Amino acid sequence: MPNMSLKKVKMPEQEADVRNKNFKEVALGYTLEQAQEEATRCLNCRHKPCMNGCPVGVPIPEFIQHVAQGDIEAAYHTIKRENALPAICGRVCPQENQCEGKCVRAIKGEAVGIGRLERFVADYHMALNKEETVEIEKNHHKVAIVGSGPAGITCAGELAKRGYDVTVFEALHETGGVLVYGIPEFRLPKALVAKEVDNVKKLGVHVETNVIVGRSITIDELKDEGYEAIFVGSGAGLPRFMGIPGENLNGVYAANEFLTRVNLMKAYQFPNHPTPVKIGEKVAVIGGGNVAMDAARTAKRLGAKEVYIVYRRGEEELPARKEEIHHAKEEGIIFKLLNNPIAIHGEDGWVKSMECVEMTLGEPDASGRRRPVEKEGSEFLLEVGTVIEAIGQSPNPLIRQTTPGLETQKWGGIIVEEETMATSKDGVYAGGDVVTGAATVILAMGAGKNAAKAIDEALSKK
Repeated sequence: MPNMSLKKVKMPEQEADVRNKNFKEVALGYTLEQAQEEATRCLNCRHKPCMNGCPVGVPIPEFIQHVAQGDIEAAYHTIKRENALPAICGRVCPQENQCEGKCVRAIKGEAVGIGRLERFVADYHMALNKEETVEIEKNHHKVAIVGSGPAGITCAGELAKRGYDVTVFEALHETGGVLVYGIPEFRLPKALVAKEVDNVKKLGVHVETNVIVGRSITIDELKDEGYEAIFVGSGAGLPRFMGIPGENLNGVYAANEFLTRVNLMKAYQFPNHPTPVKIGEKVAVIGGGNVAMDAARTAKRLGAKEVYIVYRRGEEELPARKEEIHHAKEEGIIFKLLNNPIAIHGEDGWVKSMECVEMTLGEPDASGRRRPVEKEGSEFLLEVGTVIEAIGQSPNPLIRQTTPGLETQKWGGIIVEEETMATSKDGVYAGGDVVTGAATVILAMGAGKNAAKAIDEALSKK
């Protein structure tokens, strides 16, 4: 009989007043018994609506039934048929808007904890530390991948399994893209990302770091070197700023610069490692998305006494995952909603305060959300020593500037054919944030899978 509890099995977590002082994972993961108990909540629906919400098509009821039966290795291999990075997706996917959002158990009560179960299965398998050998027959076609983030590494793995000679070109000194430079250690440990990337490398994928495509080498030069297809998955790493006075003061960061410094310069080992990130005792983070939550919670762990989320709309309009908002509140992050920054003031070249204005919500705008409107005469000063802007990112213009014939959107995203991810330039494909703008890990992975399929279909005809 199915477990008809309306609530998910609770995920063990560090206590809030402990975890906000360290960079260890917040969620501690299920035990085998907890995972099996949660798995029995799945009704194994005939029409499998949860799968319609998964961008990479994981056979969700099938893997959950294996968990319920205690066959965790079968569950792992079921997931891996479609998802190259299950330990990562189990942690950072917005399941509430995807697979769990379609779960029929959510009609009355909470959805089945699909993400928690995926994480458990991947962690269980990794703990076994099994050496897996893969026999792949090479087809001697060469493909280049630009970027080692979720889109690029997924495309690389899918093509390697099909026998292609795949080389990934990564601009930074670490592989993993946004998985290593953009997501904090307490949400996604670096060692875990390294293991997932190593699993792809074991398929025969070659990775070259410190190669900036568009500067070190161009797309056309890659084609001249014999790469028959090129997939661009270089992400969206160019920060956006509000354009308000004072943004050039010391102590103002773009969120991706702040998180990159913390992640790649080992500030997350603070206080055992000297932090290369200077922050004041009071920090303001502008924005309400997942990146804003990551930046605020990171600042708290680096020793800030007060950390504010400053967002121009209300709580219902916050775009961040509910879980991230909940964790931020538990950890002492102060939410100053319906407030908008209009200037940053300094002293001796450093941030001293941020001037804000109160907002009210008017009629819905083009996004469907109620438009924020300033309250006249409501300006006030918020004393802070650091300001972090987390209001979005766009693709770096380098590739589009150095690739003749590559059509892009006005805002910089590469234009692709929706099903194949093919660009306007022959033999060049693209996917992930470089196409959509900043989005989710799993959507980028789905784009990488679609591109790999299209590349295979195109090159297998040669």
